[in-house]
Amino acid sequence: MADTAAATTAPAANLKPTKPDQDAFNKALEKAKKEHDEVMTRFNAIKAKIELATPNKNKETQTPTQKRRQELISQLNEIRQQQAGGKSSRNAKLDQIKRLDEQVKSRIAEQKAARGKVAFKSVEELDREIQRLDSQVNGGMMKLVDEKKALGEISNLKKQRKNFSQFDESQKQIDSLREKIKEIKDSMEDPEAKALSERYNKLQAELDAIKAEQDEAYKSLSSLRDERSKLHAEQQEKYLAMKKIQDDYYTAKKAFGNWEREQREKHRERMQAERERIAKERKMERAQKMLAEASDPAYLEEIRRAKSLLHFFDPSHHAPVKAPLLADKGLGAKDIRKVDDSGIKGMKLLRKEDREEDLFPSAKKGKKGKKATPAPTESTKFSCPPSVIEDCACIGIEPPMIATDVPAALEKIKAKLAQFEKDQPEQTRKNIEKAKKEIERLEAEEAAEASGATNGTNGKTEDKAVADLADGVKEATIEEKKETETAAAA
Repeated sequence: MADTAAATTAPAANLKPTKPDQDAFNKALEKAKKEHDEVMTRFNAIKAKIELATPNKNKETQTPTQKRRQELISQLNEIRQQQAGGKSSRNAKLDQIKRLDEQVKSRIAEQKAARGKVAFKSVEELDREIQRLDSQVNGGMMKLVDEKKALGEISNLKKQRKNFSQFDESQKQIDSLREKIKEIKDSMEDPEAKALSERYNKLQAELDAIKAEQDEAYKSLSSLRDERSKLHAEQQEKYLAMKKIQDDYYTAKKAFGNWEREQREKHRERMQAERERIAKERKMERAQKMLAEASDPAYLEEIRRAKSLLHFFDPSHHAPVKAPLLADKGLGAKDIRKVDDSGIKGMKLLRKEDREEDLFPSAKKGKKGKKATPAPTESTKFSCPPSVIEDCACIGIEPPMIATDVPAALEKIKAKLAQFEKDQPEQTRKNIEKAKKEIERLEAEEAAEASGATNGTNGKTEDKAVADLADGVKEATIEEKKETETAAAA
């Protein structure tokens, strides 16, 4: 049973887990959070109502509403104490205003009664009536009885006119009393006291609203507690649902991330192993190539250049013909025809400028008074092409500058050639042995690497071994050349 379970689990571990959809997760989480927040808002509202209906004397555990209620009560008490200090002076001013107001009212009543006895409302109206009666009397058109009556009325009107000045004085006194009342009222209207009163009314209204809310909550305390329990259970359910969404998403994300890391690690290991294998193969190929190159006869290039120089300086020199390295398969170039050189044997080839112009000779014109340059002698007529100079430098001799130096150069070339041919087998054997030793060292290092050596160190050692192998072959060739040069010079 256990083996079956293990066999079932092993392939399942290699299966690619499903990558979770982040957009779907965000939408589901946002929806779950919204539902949870709605339930939490209702729960907090019910909880606040219950705490409001149950007073708590412990200040540390009071709700914000209870703390606010205590603050309002203390602030209202402070305002009452501040208002009590100016209450006595305010009452005295109110009494003074009351007395002055009574005086104003009595003066106004007296003035109204006095004005009621007068038929005219103003002095101007009275003066117009006196003027009218006076003009009638002065006109002489009235009877004597009417004239006397008019004069008596004019006398009474003039007496009444004197009473109008008393009305003005009484009005001035009334206005003075009203001004005093206004001054007292203005002194009572203190901006600080007014602001304090307004603040008191505002705080009292807020306290009344809290008290009304407490009374309403206290009536339904039992139902509020049942609602709180129900909302708490619903809140826990929404919270667990939200937590499950998060746990499922992050678990799947972690599993997918672990799988990706494992795949990257496996790919990296495969690539590393492939790179190491290719590097080893390349190193071995380079070593085998070096061995193959070391197996070639030594000094091939030097011998070829020496023979080329001998043929250049002495065309009559012919190297001994050796058997070809490869069997003739009939595909190589063959000497089909031969040129008959009997007619030109022994003739010296001249350059174009040294040839005599037999046909159409022409005299060269020069500047007047210019001396002709003397022709060089035959002993100085000698020049080497750049390729010849390069070949001389390669085998370690100086190229001849004049024709008389050619015999000495030929002797040096022959000595060098003889030395190269003499040392060729021994140097070839040394090169092969050195290459084999380097290959053996590379194989030993690969075996050590397989047994636990670090990749970086072994890689550097192998690269160094290949470089040393190439340098060793070069150094051996250069040393042999130097020895040959020393022997030839001696």
